[in-house]
Amino acid sequence: MDVKGIQGTITFDGEWVTITKTPLGARPAPIRFRAADVTATRLKPASTLFNGYVQFHVPGSLAPGQAGNGRPDPGDPHSLHIRKSANDAAAKLVAAVEQARG
Repeated sequence: MDVKGIQGTITFDGEWVTITKTPLGARPAPIRFRAADVTATRLKPASTLFNGYVQFHVPGSLAPGQAGNGRPDPGDPHSLHIRKSANDAAAKLVAAVEQARG
């Protein structure tokens, strides 16, 4: 299960969540963690005017919404901003991670 976001992708294989961000001018830097280690998820669907995001909270990461304006910082390795076209795939991925957590 994959979600293509802005400058990256999220992949979930049933046990592991992998977020691969592709920043400009750098090689992809994947972050991998188990779905069982996720303590919280946040999904903000994108609209026509604004991008949304998917954010996972794992032990040792910033608490969701601590970037100042409630949105995750683009440098947060446990989140990915998404476009409106990815809303359905992101919702399915978050639901699958939530089911695997508990």
